[in-house]
Amino acid sequence: MPKKTTYKDSGVDIDEGSRFVELIKPLVRSTYSKNVVETLGGFSGLFSLPIGEYKDPLLVSSTDGVGTKLKLAFMTGVLDTIGIDLVAMCVNDVVTCGAKPLFFLDYISTSKLVPEQAAGVVKGIAEGCRQAGCALLGGETAEMPDFYKQGEFDLAGFAVGIVEREGVVDGASVVPGDAVIGLRSSGLHSNGFSLVRKVLLEELGMELSSRPEGFDATLGETLLEPTRIYVKPVHDIAGSYPLHAIAHITGGGLPGNIARVLPEGCAAELDSSLWTVPPIFDLLKDKSGLGWDEMYGTFNCGVGMALVTAQRDAPGILSRLEELGEGCCVIGKVMVRGDGKPPVVVK
Repeated sequence: MPKKTTYKDSGVDIDEGSRFVELIKPLVRSTYSKNVVETLGGFSGLFSLPIGEYKDPLLVSSTDGVGTKLKLAFMTGVLDTIGIDLVAMCVNDVVTCGAKPLFFLDYISTSKLVPEQAAGVVKGIAEGCRQAGCALLGGETAEMPDFYKQGEFDLAGFAVGIVEREGVVDGASVVPGDAVIGLRSSGLHSNGFSLVRKVLLEELGMELSSRPEGFDATLGETLLEPTRIYVKPVHDIAGSYPLHAIAHITGGGLPGNIARVLPEGCAAELDSSLWTVPPIFDLLKDKSGLGWDEMYGTFNCGVGMALVTAQRDAPGILSRLEELGEGCCVIGKVMVRGDGKPPVVVK
């Protein structure tokens, strides 16, 4: 008779998975809206679309992760904010077309499930959902023995939103003379961390517990500052002012992402003297040897979201954003694109 080998012997503990589900139930329910339909089954999530609020609704979706920022979370043991990043990267994409996020799904894969560790991650995901005003509708946790290093895991997120067809913001109404408004970032957000780790930690050997000159927090705290979620302020503005385009500043930086929302024949000229660049970006520039052109093309450099609007509306938008507690300023304007010229220039 062969030796009895159980699923647990292979590295997958179903009982721990069940315990994890019980730990996160109150976190998940804290994000529910009236549109979440609770059922006895647990294989999928049900959501009642607010059809009566829309004449011709479109569903909008986005998926993303947090990249190698996870490595910093593993190094510090701070796991209850990385979930905010996961939500932010998805819902900030959804809002760029004017959509309202409805619900969010997560995927956590790990070599060995530690319920308390995974619950810490979900705590952050739930907080991100509350900030974005969407429900954490479901998720998946996969134990994959020997696939990841011990104590490490990977994350993926999926957001679904809704927008009125005639209210889609797609950049088509952008014209020369429009203002480009920048919304302050909370730091690096969730891109560029492979370069950050190589320069600051590997090549320079900087300690995460150190506090570089000019910093208000330790290096580790600064790097792990969660991605800012812009859903509510952008929707507040969109309810009062026509927005011509919205760009989420992630990988590719300001030039790469603003270029994505400019129609043919238009370019944007940004003036870097108009906004404050946080100290972390100055440190990275000084220590990496990169020029500012490369920095602007890699990181958000202090601007996490850009709104394009008519010049006449800019003062009102800035005033309202400041009332909402958002750091913001006009960072440039839309121009006629010249032959052979790049779509976005940062001066």
